[in-house]
Amino acid sequence: MEFELWWLLGIPVFFGLGWIAARVDIKQLLSESRHLPRGYYRGLNFLLNEQPDQAIDAFIEIVKLDPETVDLHFALGNLFRRRGETERAIRVHQNLLARPDLPPEQHLQAEYELGQDYLKAGLLDRAEESFNRLLATPHAVQAQRALLEIFQREKEWPRAIEAALGLQESGAGARQKEIAQFYCELAQDALVHLHPDDALPLLEKALQTDRKNVRATLLAGDALLAKQDVEGALLTWRRVEQQSVPHVALVAQRLMDGYRAVGRPQEGVNLLKSYLAEASSIDLIEVVFKAVIELDGVEAAKQLVSAELRRTPTLLGLDKLLEARLMDAPANLVSELTMVKNLVHGYTQKLARYQCSHCGFKARQFYWQCPGCSRWETYPPRRTEELNVMN
Repeated sequence: MEFELWWLLGIPVFFGLGWIAARVDIKQLLSESRHLPRGYYRGLNFLLNEQPDQAIDAFIEIVKLDPETVDLHFALGNLFRRRGETERAIRVHQNLLARPDLPPEQHLQAEYELGQDYLKAGLLDRAEESFNRLLATPHAVQAQRALLEIFQREKEWPRAIEAALGLQESGAGARQKEIAQFYCELAQDALVHLHPDDALPLLEKALQTDRKNVRATLLAGDALLAKQDVEGALLTWRRVEQQSVPHVALVAQRLMDGYRAVGRPQEGVNLLKSYLAEASSIDLIEVVFKAVIELDGVEAAKQLVSAELRRTPTLLGLDKLLEARLMDAPANLVSELTMVKNLVHGYTQKLARYQCSHCGFKARQFYWQCPGCSRWETYPPRRTEELNVMN
């Protein structure tokens, strides 16, 4: 390709055009920024410095001077909601919805924000009405998620199942675990009202939805037990091992009671010992410990606990060993051992907690749904000290 002299002349021309375009953009930006009120920058500065109260005051000032600032109304309403002033947030978003000149997209956004205000305020009926109005709009997925939360709070499990299925079909992510838990809630309610025949089909649906749902297996065994089918209950509870070995601790007491009921307690102890060898657990030790004392005596129980303590050294295990030692301790050592036992037991009460893997909420009992963050199946079936030792 031959070099053309006019190319050299074109370089400064292109450079000049670029410089002019940049100047025009800068002038436009400066012109637009001059039209923004000072309070806007003050509010942004407060937000950046994590001072929401001062930011609200600054934005209120602007809204009073210029009621047409829709974006600032949204910002103000969200700040009110975050600060817990739901009544003020509701008024802001209701005022936006009342404006006849509000563009359609912003009208839908205001409806969604109002629903969130109602949800935060605990006005679930009104929140449901707002979100239902959004189901045939671009905000449908967000509205369905909010409705799912509402149905769970109200314990309307059939509607929760319907909402979760709708979210799955819309491509908003898998919801099998939640749906299975909703079926379990319905089955639990049937069992509470002594209707095991109603519970079993619901638990079958739960397992069809999520084959690894341990809760459904536990409840299915409970339903069979309520129908006086102890052998069927035992076979069902033993399936927990196939679903999740760590969760056998949750079914251990059921199994032991079941084997006692059919006159085969030793078979139950042997089974639980095999579980213990596979997945050590304080809750499992507790059940096996009591059963071994009953069947094989204190010395066998001490050997069991000593072996487990060597394998997994925890204060919870030491507490159990001291309990065993006290059962046949010489009279002159009982006082000292009791003092040590009480001291260790005081510490173990703080450690004997289950902890949500999502939000960290700790509880004495095992929950399928975290009371802190409302997520499902976030509690490992082991106590916090055991998890720390494993990590």
